[in-house]
Amino acid sequence: MLCARSVGLRQIARGDWADQMRYWRFLANPRVTVEKIVDGWSDATRQAVRGRHVLALQDTSEIKFATSADDRRGLGKVGKGNVYGVLLHAMMAVDADTGACLGLAGGKVWTRRGDIKIPHAKRALEDKESLRWVATAAAAKEELAETAMITVVNDREGDFYAHWALTPGGNVHLLSRAMHDHALVGGGTLRKKVAQTPFCAKAAINLPRRLDRPARQAHLSLRFGSVVLKRPDGKDKDLPESVALNFIEAVELHPPKGAEPVHWLLLTTHEVRSAEDAFTIVGWYKMRWIIEQLFRSMKRQGLRVEDSQLQTADRLMKMVAIAAKAATIVIQLVQARNGGAELPPEFVFSADEIEALQAINAGFKGKTALQTNPHPKKTLAWAAWIIAKLGGWTGYASHTPPGPITFHNGLDYFQKLFVGWTIKNV
Repeated sequence: MLCARSVGLRQIARGDWADQMRYWRFLANPRVTVEKIVDGWSDATRQAVRGRHVLALQDTSEIKFATSADDRRGLGKVGKGNVYGVLLHAMMAVDADTGACLGLAGGKVWTRRGDIKIPHAKRALEDKESLRWVATAAAAKEELAETAMITVVNDREGDFYAHWALTPGGNVHLLSRAMHDHALVGGGTLRKKVAQTPFCAKAAINLPRRLDRPARQAHLSLRFGSVVLKRPDGKDKDLPESVALNFIEAVELHPPKGAEPVHWLLLTTHEVRSAEDAFTIVGWYKMRWIIEQLFRSMKRQGLRVEDSQLQTADRLMKMVAIAAKAATIVIQLVQARNGGAELPPEFVFSADEIEALQAINAGFKGKTALQTNPHPKKTLAWAAWIIAKLGGWTGYASHTPPGPITFHNGLDYFQKLFVGWTIKNV
């Protein structure tokens, strides 16, 4: 997938019928399950997170596949309207200090099986799709056991009382953008309490470029305080009656003309004693965009998973689970181009591939320091520099830095060179 920049059987097999059949049989094998593939996501992550403060970013993406009225491919509905596909919920481990993607830490891939007749409000947590937020965080505690601290970061959909009551504890914190106007112990609601709190600080943050907006700087006004959420009436009697949290509201009061203003109301179990603490936590939440990159890298901007012609939901879900791992590797390579937190190349390459990279790197030694690999040997940054060069990057800092497509092209070229390397060794 990484080399072909596609999940298609024909593209990956390069027209080799035998290779197509191997791939098809792998996805068709009942012993190959989505759960086992997802379990394998975090094999390298466990090593990378040791001793770090890790942001465990989680989010859900709808993967939509073309169907017809006569052939739904075994898929359930996603989103609004007559749209069918699978849902991917992923958790990504990111270094809180550097923003380095350390790998996937768990998740779930599923498709809906028919309509549910019981109203959402009357179902127990274990019967709701929202259980994924709590279950993924609980499973990640084991995968991320060797971290110094875990901060689970959600978007608005992860803001519900059971999550606040069940997930935090020990070295595990929770940070989420608020969706609900929670009732508070002693009366009143969250948003009323926030509105009564004066702004106390200002700061500028850089917003990364997205498909719907250019990169820009936002000038934020900030206020923070503490609240105690009250357990919703008539629900979850086994949960504690209240949960103490801190809130941070960051608002862009004067956005540029035509720009959508930033407005984040965040809830967290972290202590917030000063404006500096609050802006640090805002910075952690801002890193949530990295998991959005993962989903974009799987779709039109990368592997184009939604173009897959596989005909059964079971195989489509396996393919999506594999593609999530592949897209994560691309993000790690793109980040590694600038150095920073050094990860070992074994996160992406085998021992033989690293040996081949070393030989290729020797051929890139230019007449100037700018054309020489600047990164420590046998780090992921060192390997990423080589792959980017193979993908057509000039190596000059003044030129456009290599992006996902450059790395896909570089990996494709590298694999062709690697085949020659292995024949040489034989």
